[in-house]
Amino acid sequence: MELRHLRYFIAAAEAGSLTEAAERRLYTSQPSLSRQIRDLESQVGVELLSRSVRGVELTAAGNAFLDHARMALMQVDAAVEAARRAAQPARKAFAIGFQTGHEMNWLAPAMRVLHDELKDIQVTVSSDYSPDLAEALVRGGLDLAFLRVEPGYELEYHVVDREPLIVLMPSDHRLTARAAVRPQDFVDETFIGGANKAAVLGAVTEDYLRRSGLDIKLDHGVDNMAMAMSLVASTLGVALMHAYAKNLLPPSVVSRPLEGETPTIDIAVGYSKSNTSPILTLFLSRLDELVGLQQ
Repeated sequence: MELRHLRYFIAAAEAGSLTEAAERRLYTSQPSLSRQIRDLESQVGVELLSRSVRGVELTAAGNAFLDHARMALMQVDAAVEAARRAAQPARKAFAIGFQTGHEMNWLAPAMRVLHDELKDIQVTVSSDYSPDLAEALVRGGLDLAFLRVEPGYELEYHVVDREPLIVLMPSDHRLTARAAVRPQDFVDETFIGGANKAAVLGAVTEDYLRRSGLDIKLDHGVDNMAMAMSLVASTLGVALMHAYAKNLLPPSVVSRPLEGETPTIDIAVGYSKSNTSPILTLFLSRLDELVGLQQ
């Protein structure tokens, strides 16, 4: 079994079409891709993809194989990154990632913690969705990230803050008259919440509504703040979002706090347990200082 078998299988599974995967993602021919998939199935000993006129679908065996295939490729990418870093031992670099929006709160404190070492290291900063940051940590593309505690990744987390959820609504919505919004106010409203890459937000929201005795389903699921704000403005709906959204709101969208016990989402410093960077070790030793600087 070769790496290309895994890459071809993942592309076909995600595209749901051998033709689309071959032409748009792998830049190969559909017969060649089909041959590679058959070779892989022969080696595994079971059918991984079910073919039909509509495309391809994962079998039960294929679904089980997919997660492991993705993890195997992530580990290969991490090994390549580690080898490249080892080949340049004299170059000190430290890569920090932030869940989009949180750099406003955490970048300055993080740089102050590293202030004494900045003259000796090159710090790179990136902003991305929380699950993408987790993947980058696993691959070795980042040394450290400020993100949600994402399930399914072999990472270490240190919680540095618990961020409350707030309600977003159009600036002319009836609920703007309230100083704080009750969960019961969501009934009969177009409701927008986290989904896909914002699965942690979605889970916290679902738990909050259940504890409030409400059975409210999402009308629109979003995986980023920009989409949430656009849908709030265009559908005249309401959304439960992280409190940092207040830093990003356009004039057409306003926020209100929740009344009573407010649900929160943990914001954590995450890193790979296999990362032996001395800069990371230093940073982690100063987490208490970091939290103090942010407050």
